[in-house]
Amino acid sequence: MGSQNLPEPSLLKTVLEPLLDDFQYWFDRSRTLLEREPIAFLGEAAQADLLARVTQAQQEVATSQMLLKATGCQAGVEMSVLMPWHHLLAECWKVSARLRTERNTLKP
Repeated sequence: MGSQNLPEPSLLKTVLEPLLDDFQYWFDRSRTLLEREPIAFLGEAAQADLLARVTQAQQEVATSQMLLKATGCQAGVEMSVLMPWHHLLAECWKVSARLRTERNTLKP
């Protein structure tokens, strides 16, 4: 852990901690939507798959948060881990936007 390539703990606390909190917030919102709303354009199987991937990502983020806290902000998260979470959230946001658009179109 004493590598010269590791960021300072204060930087990890300032940047990574809020980023992980944001991931949890948006994954929670996505999970709530996927659990409560039937999304016709996705179909049941695709919706269940997306929900499973969101649930898995939430667990991964929670683990990262625990490691960050347990190490006193000495452990970071590789970009190769963060990027799939980012892509998954973008997918969830697209589903939410399309659902919102379709609902607004159907309203008189």
